[in-house]
Amino acid sequence: MKRVTDRVSNPFGMRAPGEPAVHGYGDANADFHVIGADADTHGGADTGVPFTDSTAGKRLQRVLHSVGFAAEPYSDGPELTNCYLSYLHLSPGDPADLERYLDAELRALNAHILLPVGDAPLSYVLEEFTTQARKLPHDADRLHASEVRGRGFLVVPVREPADWEPGDEEALIDRLAALLDSDYRQTKGVATTVG
Repeated sequence: MKRVTDRVSNPFGMRAPGEPAVHGYGDANADFHVIGADADTHGGADTGVPFTDSTAGKRLQRVLHSVGFAAEPYSDGPELTNCYLSYLHLSPGDPADLERYLDAELRALNAHILLPVGDAPLSYVLEEFTTQARKLPHDADRLHASEVRGRGFLVVPVREPADWEPGDEEALIDRLAALLDSDYRQTKGVATTVG
């Protein structure tokens, strides 16, 4: 089912418990969902858009542009296609309370590919959406640009963009390009890549 909305910022109408909030942003019908930590870590406190106004945002948006998700290499209000950006913690407050907002947004978007950026989002995604939490290190550096099968999701961990070393950006571009060239859609409850 396709969602019909012209809103790219907070298209699901989430109401944050605290301000300032950096709500989810992007294509409400996206298959790829990028999940960062928060505005302090990945930017957007001034713009209200995840992954902006920061080194992490500039590097990540460059990748999104390279694979065709973003219209420009960088923008404070990126035009995104098939990609959605959000944070584990959209506003200041109790982390456990705030995670329920991401969970609701994840279920509303129902993307096929989750891209947790950094260790905290990776741990959350591994614990909540895979059966791999005990088998894999919760270390985005070690799992960068790999594929982890989840429960209805394929997870592609992303190392902290501010800490990228030579080859990290290219590895992520290559992984995303390969997924886009495949039938990456996940069967909810089976979690297998077809093709």
